[in-house]
Amino acid sequence: MHKLLALGVLAVLPLSAQVKITQGKNQIAVEIDGKPYTTFFYGPDVPKPYLYPLRAPSGISVTRAFPMDKVEGESTDHPHHRSMWFAHDSVNGFDYWNNEFSYDTDPRQAEVKRGHIFVTKVSKAMGGAKSGEIDETSEWKQSDGTVVLNEDRKMIFHARGPNRVIDFDFTLTAKETVKFGDGKDGVFGIRVASGLEEPAPKQPAEPKRTGVMMNAQGLKLEAECWGKRSEWMDYSGTVEGQQVGLAIFDNPGNPRYPTYWHARGYGLFANNIFGVSQFTKNKEADGSMTLKPGEQLHFRYRVVIHPGNADAAKLADLYKEYSAKK
Repeated sequence: MHKLLALGVLAVLPLSAQVKITQGKNQIAVEIDGKPYTTFFYGPDVPKPYLYPLRAPSGISVTRAFPMDKVEGESTDHPHHRSMWFAHDSVNGFDYWNNEFSYDTDPRQAEVKRGHIFVTKVSKAMGGAKSGEIDETSEWKQSDGTVVLNEDRKMIFHARGPNRVIDFDFTLTAKETVKFGDGKDGVFGIRVASGLEEPAPKQPAEPKRTGVMMNAQGLKLEAECWGKRSEWMDYSGTVEGQQVGLAIFDNPGNPRYPTYWHARGYGLFANNIFGVSQFTKNKEADGSMTLKPGEQLHFRYRVVIHPGNADAAKLADLYKEYSAKK
C-alpha cells in the first residue's frame, strides 16, 4: 500500500478565525464560526480522498453518512459514494470510481481492474477570517503499482452569509499516455442526504424523501435532468425539518463546458464530461479524451449549500457572479 510522504508544518490559527483548519492523522478538519463543517479524509486505508460530511450553517448534514456511518432509514446502496469525491470509472481501463477495497474480494467483480487515489503531500492547510484553504497532491495509482496521473487539488472554504461555499480547483497531469474512457461514472460527485432523494416507491418512511433536482434551464427531477448539459444543478428538499439545498457550479473555463450531469433521483449528484455516448444514448458518440505525458486537464467547480430551494437561494444570480470571474 502506498506510503504517505511527510506533511508540512501547519499554521496555528487564532481563536477568532471564522474558518479554522486542523490537521489530524490522515484527515483535516474544517470549522466555520466555531462549529464543525466538514473533514477531508485520505490515507492508505481510503480508496479515494473525500469530504465528509458537508453541513449547512445550522449544522445538519446534507450528504449521506453511509458507508462511513450508519443512520436508521438511510440508503445503503453504492458504498463507493463517499459523501463528496473526484474520480472516474475509466482511466486506461482502470476504475477509480467504483473502487472500494472490499470490492476486491467480491467474486462478482473479480474481472474489474481498479485504481486508487492516494494523497502524497499536503502543501497548505490554513484558516482565516473569511476563508480557509487546503492544497494537496495525489497520485492516481493502478492496482499494478503504475502511477498514471498526478492530481493537484485546491479547496477553499468560505463563510458567506446564509450559505456555505467551497471552491475546488483540480489539475490532472499525465505521467504517461492516459485515456479517459467514455464512462458515465464520473467525475465530480456528491451523495446527498437521504432527505434530499426523490420520493419513490418502497422507501423507508423516515427520513422522508423530499428531494427535487433542478438545472439552470429549469428542468426538474431525474427524468428531465439526467444526461443533460447545464451550467449548474441544484438538489433541494427537507432534511431534519429544515428546507435546504446544495448546488454545483460548472466553471466556464472547464473542458467541454457546460458539463453533462449524471444526477440520479436516488441521491447521486455528479457531473461528467466523458460519458457522452451514454448521456446522449448515441453509440456513435465518443466522449473519451487522451492526454500525452505532461499534458494536463484543469477543472474548477463551486459548491453552494443554501437554505430553501434554488429559486429562494437566487442561484441564477449567484452563478452569474461566479461565472463572470472565470
